[in-house]
Amino acid sequence: MSNPPSGPSYARDLAQIERANATGRVPAVFIHGLWLLPTSWDRWAAVFEDAGFAPVLAGWPDDPETVEEANAHPEVFAGKSVGQVADHFCGLIGKLERKPAVVGHSFGGLITQITAGRGLSQASVAIDPAPFRGVLPLPLSSLRAASAVLGNPANYHRAVPLTYDQFRYSFANAVTEEEARELYGTFAVPAPGEPLFQAAAANVNPWTEAKVDTAAADRGPLLIISGEKDNTVPWAIANASYKKQAQNEHAVTEITEIAGRGHSLTIDHGWREVAETALAFVRRFVEPDA
Repeated sequence: MSNPPSGPSYARDLAQIERANATGRVPAVFIHGLWLLPTSWDRWAAVFEDAGFAPVLAGWPDDPETVEEANAHPEVFAGKSVGQVADHFCGLIGKLERKPAVVGHSFGGLITQITAGRGLSQASVAIDPAPFRGVLPLPLSSLRAASAVLGNPANYHRAVPLTYDQFRYSFANAVTEEEARELYGTFAVPAPGEPLFQAAAANVNPWTEAKVDTAAADRGPLLIISGEKDNTVPWAIANASYKKQAQNEHAVTEITEIAGRGHSLTIDHGWREVAETALAFVRRFVEPDA
C-alpha cells in the first residue's frame, strides 16, 4: 500500500486547490509532462485566469519548486509511474468543489485522458499526448527521442536528464538555435524513466498503467492538439490516439494540427496560439463563472 501524499510539493498543490475553491470559478487544471515543471504553465495560467477560470498548476509527486532545485536534486524524480501520477492528479481533482477543465502536455496529455476517462473533467485538451495501450504507430523519430531513456534498461528506476542535443531533437527542433538554448536553460529538468518504459510496453502488457478508458460515458469533450513538426509525438501517434477516442459515442472528440510547431509548443515563442486554441475549445463547453 502506497504512502499517502505529503511533503512541500503536495502542500503547494493543496494550497492551489483551496485558492481555486475559494474563487467559486471553474478550475482549469494543467498537467505537465516529462522534463518540465508546473511553472512551465505560468503564462497559460494567466490566459485562463483572464478568461474567468481558476488555474491550478499542480505538480507530479515530489516536484521541486524551481528548475535550479530540480537540477540540483534529480533523485526526487525517480520512481514515478504513470499509475502513481494519474492517481495523484485524480486525488487532487477530487478535492475541487467544481469539476474542472483539464489541459495536459506530452505525458501530461496522457494523464489528462486518464482523468477524462474517469469522468473527472468537464472538458479536456491533450497536447502532443504520450501514447496509451491501443495506440500502435511507432515512428522512427519517436524511437530516437525516447532512446535517451530507453537505451539503458537501468533508467527504468532512475531520473534521467536530457543533454542539450537530446532536448534540441525531442523538444526544440522547430525553433532557432538561440531559442532552443534559452528554452533548455529555462525549463529543462530531469524526469523519471519509468513512464517511457511503461508507454513503450503498453501494447504487450495487458496490465499496463498506460491505458485510457476511451469509451467512458462521462468522459466529456476532448481536443487533441498535434504539433506538425513534433519528433517526440508526431501526427501518426496523435491521430491514432484521436481515432481511439473518437469511438466514444457520448462526447465530442476533435483533433487539430498547429503548423510549424515541435514538442516545445507549450513553452516556446508560439505558446499563446496553442493556449488560445485550447481555451477556445474549452469555452465551447464550459462556462467558467456559471
